[in-house]
Amino acid sequence: MAVTLNSGFTMPTIGLGVWTLKGQKPMKDIIHTALKIGYRHFDTAADYKNEEEVGEALADAFRAGLVKREELFITTKLWNSDHGHAIEACKDSLKKLQLDYVDLYLVHFPVAVKHSGVGNSSSPLDEDGVLDIDTTITLESTWRSMEELVSMGLVRSIGISNYDIFLTRDCLAYSKVKPAVNQLETHPYFQRDSLVKFCQKHGISVTAHSPLGGGSRNPELFGSTSCLDDPVLKGLAEKYKKSVAQIILRWGIQRNTVVIPMSSKLERLKENFEVFDFELTKEDMELIRGIDKNHRTNQPAKFWGIDLYA
Repeated sequence: MAVTLNSGFTMPTIGLGVWTLKGQKPMKDIIHTALKIGYRHFDTAADYKNEEEVGEALADAFRAGLVKREELFITTKLWNSDHGHAIEACKDSLKKLQLDYVDLYLVHFPVAVKHSGVGNSSSPLDEDGVLDIDTTITLESTWRSMEELVSMGLVRSIGISNYDIFLTRDCLAYSKVKPAVNQLETHPYFQRDSLVKFCQKHGISVTAHSPLGGGSRNPELFGSTSCLDDPVLKGLAEKYKKSVAQIILRWGIQRNTVVIPMSSKLERLKENFEVFDFELTKEDMELIRGIDKNHRTNQPAKFWGIDLYA
């Protein structure tokens, strides 16, 4: 399954996020295993510091005949410290990924900080321990550079990430090339219906990062609570004879969002991909809607000293 973006390109409905996979096991093994299962969508970012590993894994897959480049959808992202250097940053990502173009390039966060050198993603704090925001760079100027990347043929589609309704509205107002995607945290405990529906109403596809509520990683990093242990979701898992994770991912897909769960484990990679052989009833979709807690699990404020979402 795939969604058609407003740019005319298609994006697979399920992908593999590689944010927390650095150092867990060879990226080559993870990506090759995912390819054999059927994944064709991979989501990375400059700040994940694993673009080189992803690039090597993809190059090996191409050489081995596992997949052709045109069969893949690759996403990477512009980091906060490169807002004034989007073209150079994208070229650096392409070099690391060993690709001529990426399918989707996102503004990772709607905030610019002091530039620290292309490829050297940083989050500098001021003397008060608060993210040192660069007030000389506007999001509109960043978007102009993103649009230039499209005209240069370095990216096929451009989008935004972690933008709320108002910043998304602003981007729609000043953009010449409309954002194709808004990648944001959304899961049963943080459904964000208004934002999701706003994006979809205006032709912006939504990708759900942390679609399982962060799994085991976000509680470790942010002290948050995952929805994987929710009794309602456990009950539905029993009803459909599926795992809780599969119920959650199916719910995300039926909301017309793209999901990019993360895992390096073979059994989880398989499980997360096997969500197209059943469908949740309208009543069960409504049941899940009722467990929303407005609970964010991915909270950079813990490290940045400032709540970008306040």
